[in-house]
Amino acid sequence: MDLAGVLKKNFGYDEFRPLQEEIVKDALAGRDVFALMPTGGGKSLCFQLPALLRDGLTIVVSPLISLMKDQVDALQTSGIAATLLNSTLDRNEAVERLRGLNRGEYRLLYVAPERLMLDTFLERALNWNIAQIAIDEAHCISEWGHDFRPEYRELKKLRTYFPDVPIMALTATATERVRKDIVDQLHLHDARCYVASFNRPNLTYHVVPKSSPYEQVLTLVRARPNESGIVYCASRKTADRLAAKLSGDGIKAKPYHAGLEAVERTKHQEMFLRDDVRVITATIAFGMGINKPNVRFVVHQDLPKNIESYYQETGRAGRDGLPSDCLLLFSASDVVKQRRFIEEKSEHEQRIAHEQLRTMIAYAETRECRRATLLKYFGEDFVTPSCEGCDNCLNPRETFDGTLHAQKFLSCVYRIHSKHGFGFGLNHIVDVLAGAETEGIRQRSHDQLSTYGIGQDLKRSAWQAIGRELLRLGLVAAAPGKFATLQLTDTGLAALRERKQITLTKPFEVEEKKRPKHRAGEIECDEALFEQLRILRRKLADERNVPAYIIFSDVALREMACACPTTATEFGQIPGVGQQKLRDFAKPFTAAITQYLASRSPQASEIP
Repeated sequence: MDLAGVLKKNFGYDEFRPLQEEIVKDALAGRDVFALMPTGGGKSLCFQLPALLRDGLTIVVSPLISLMKDQVDALQTSGIAATLLNSTLDRNEAVERLRGLNRGEYRLLYVAPERLMLDTFLERALNWNIAQIAIDEAHCISEWGHDFRPEYRELKKLRTYFPDVPIMALTATATERVRKDIVDQLHLHDARCYVASFNRPNLTYHVVPKSSPYEQVLTLVRARPNESGIVYCASRKTADRLAAKLSGDGIKAKPYHAGLEAVERTKHQEMFLRDDVRVITATIAFGMGINKPNVRFVVHQDLPKNIESYYQETGRAGRDGLPSDCLLLFSASDVVKQRRFIEEKSEHEQRIAHEQLRTMIAYAETRECRRATLLKYFGEDFVTPSCEGCDNCLNPRETFDGTLHAQKFLSCVYRIHSKHGFGFGLNHIVDVLAGAETEGIRQRSHDQLSTYGIGQDLKRSAWQAIGRELLRLGLVAAAPGKFATLQLTDTGLAALRERKQITLTKPFEVEEKKRPKHRAGEIECDEALFEQLRILRRKLADERNVPAYIIFSDVALREMACACPTTATEFGQIPGVGQQKLRDFAKPFTAAITQYLASRSPQASEIP
């Protein structure tokens, strides 16, 4: 079977991305598959390409209307018979599409889990020749996942209705525990499991102290005048206020959250997808619907509650593989807010949430490579000395000999534990070091300890940062749960007794400006031509009433602005140009490139 030929003809690519070919072959062999691939890694092609190569219908379960429409628009633009069924269709449209499904006119059907699992829908589907079921965003089925959705739980019944139909589960974010849960919940038979690298080399990660968040966001947006981005906010009110302020300062911005009417939310998203709006200010709850390949920056104005959410949200930047930036504004007050939210949960949920938050804080404060820290969380090693794509590698944080301060902290933890046989939390340790006169200290006679008041040379915030760093260094361990009592590890005890030198990190004060000389995913091209091709792409997209990237990605335009194809044959060699797009778009794009080259030639500037 000529998989490479089908890939080129329908999708315009000369080669598969990592793992795609193996997954496609397993799908065509009728096997159940679990695939974990990062955002922008090409998950969709894993079920779209097999759908073209065999008889029957592929049902794609997708959680959001916007995602379905996006993919169906892209498939139809590439000449592939795909449709969707959701609540946006009127009755006549839905009936017409159901008739088409009964006649076998479609290769792919996109549907939400709620609709698919209706008894009436499943009974109707039994009459269709279903070749495969693909479940996108499969982490939603797991209670251990960061985005659990109860409606996804119903999908486990699919095995009962379609015992012989192969199932493919796909996600971009899942720890090992969540992966196992997905396979178990969906009753996958002897599933082939594929886990791609979590590394997104084209993303640059920065964490800066939150000082004046609006000015910090505005500065970043103004520094990228022609680029789109998402700013994540903790509340709807913040998202609304931020969008209004940006608009007042001449930046086209709109909010996107659950508090908006569905019509308004959809309108804002469409404006963003079509580049009528440059910045979306979003709450985390609705980020999954933003499926735009040329998002060049993602800002977290507020601290995410866990690493999974942060990874997935930053993953919406640079889906096309071009260089993009991820900025987290970090402050201690955000930590306090998150802890208040956690206290509203059940005791079981609180334990998990506190542990997840501690991991998120450790990421924000680490002096180690941020990429390595992220990948380690998902069980992947990144052994390169410098990733050249995070603030800590590009401009390493200043360190100092913190042995004396570390000794004071470790000694305080040790003496409190020796007195009671159990530990106390970080804030209490800091109170003792600072010589605070609290009821808790008096009651327990901690003002009689030799370490009481020995840390008055530093602010409380500095001692808290030292405590968190000693946790990260493995010299201190925190018990799970809300109070996170501290005790020395064997390594910490040895460091205390042997007075080992301990290097600590100076607090960071300013945003680092250094950028890599060459950024991963960069495509050097004629920037003026690229801008002209963007204008042409926008015009063609408006004529077809689709977002610009459905016509061509920024990657394809940059390749055009580099190779300058002026014939249909040359144009067909550009990545992303399949047969249908060659027929539809070769003429306008080659004409624009020819005209641009003529205007730049020496003869064009000569005076007759």
